[in-house]
Amino acid sequence: MKKILLVCIMIMSMLASACGNVEMTSNPNTSSEPKPETDESIIPKNTTEYCTVERINLDSETEKYFYGTWKVEKLLGFANSWNDASEYPTGQKFIGDEIIIKKDFFSSKGLKNYKKYQYELKNPLYEITATCYNSLSFYRLYKIDIPDLNENDVVKAVGISDPSTELRIPAGLSFLVVNNDRLILLSEATIFELKKLLIK
Repeated sequence: MKKILLVCIMIMSMLASACGNVEMTSNPNTSSEPKPETDESIIPKNTTEYCTVERINLDSETEKYFYGTWKVEKLLGFANSWNDASEYPTGQKFIGDEIIIKKDFFSSKGLKNYKKYQYELKNPLYEITATCYNSLSFYRLYKIDIPDLNENDVVKAVGISDPSTELRIPAGLSFLVVNNDRLILLSEATIFELKKLLIK
């Protein structure tokens, strides 16, 4: 129940961030009401101050890096809002497992110890759901400390959806692409470093 609640809170947080940039329009039935003034000082001058939260297709550079067979290398930590150490105290049930990410195929069946992660999709939908332009903006949105994340690193959250329903994989499984040279598995409130395998 706590896991479901956390996922709902994270989704609501992302939606609230996305709605924060929507401009209010006046209702014709209440046109006599004064229009609130916009405080220009709260609007970021450039994208480095925040995260953009919108669903977009993978760009070619991210796509090229993202596709491959990945091995779970090590546990990196937990979200500060909810520590899942009772389930993954050392990541021992994930370390060494593999995930396949291809343009026309996705499989998380290599995460052998968890039935809820047993997905295999043909022609999956990959989308960038948020882009954070530095470590501070990433932390503000996700409340997760990624070790070795530099101040100006760009982090893209990538979600995977079933093409037949266009619904996200419901098990709380997603990915964080850092500068298109580092991939992190986000399993609900826990993060793991992934290493790309060279398949001959």
